[in-house]
Amino acid sequence: MPFERGSRSADDRPLDEKAARTAARFRDGGVGMRFAVGTCSLGFILVAASPCGVTAIFLGDAPDALSDELRRRFPEERPIAGGEAFGRLFAEVVGFIEEPSRGLDLPLDVRGTAFQRRVWQALRAIPPGVRVSYREIARRIGAPRAARAVARACAANPLAVAIPCHRVVRTDGELSGYHWGAARKEALLRREIGLRSGREHPGARALASRPRRKRDSRFDRPGC
Repeated sequence: MPFERGSRSADDRPLDEKAARTAARFRDGGVGMRFAVGTCSLGFILVAASPCGVTAIFLGDAPDALSDELRRRFPEERPIAGGEAFGRLFAEVVGFIEEPSRGLDLPLDVRGTAFQRRVWQALRAIPPGVRVSYREIARRIGAPRAARAVARACAANPLAVAIPCHRVVRTDGELSGYHWGAARKEALLRREIGLRSGREHPGARALASRPRRKRDSRFDRPGC
């Protein structure tokens, strides 16, 4: 069943299952990904999903730029706008952005190289509000001299917050870069620290003054 809670990510599945998924996508005319764009306290957010799970969570200042990035990152797909049912998934992702402590109880369709997936898996083990250096992540995945490669994998992460690359910092504790903007990285970390200490944090509120837009979000949930 698509989006079955607690199911494995697509990249944990045997290759024959991945091949079947690819074949199904082509049988359906290449439509294997749906998406919606809306707003959250960090600005605009794009959420995309395949029948197997959430594929992308992007943050930014302009919805068109996020849609363009989706097509650039997944050139093999022909993403189409979701619908009303997709809106429920979209709302769950936005709720997770606003309150990371609730977790994201949805499977992820993680697409990347073997090295990237190793890095991303290590990132998912970092608790909210905790900062870990690129060098430490490299050590944890058994590649202690690959800190720069870890940084590149973080920059390539298509699942903002769900794969929490914002929790990775320089060895000296400085925030360093973040694909979705340094202000968002700082806001996310402040929010998580506030949740851990039981305080409401103001960090993300500075990015919240964006006009809300109505979403068209229907999702057919085809079989995976």
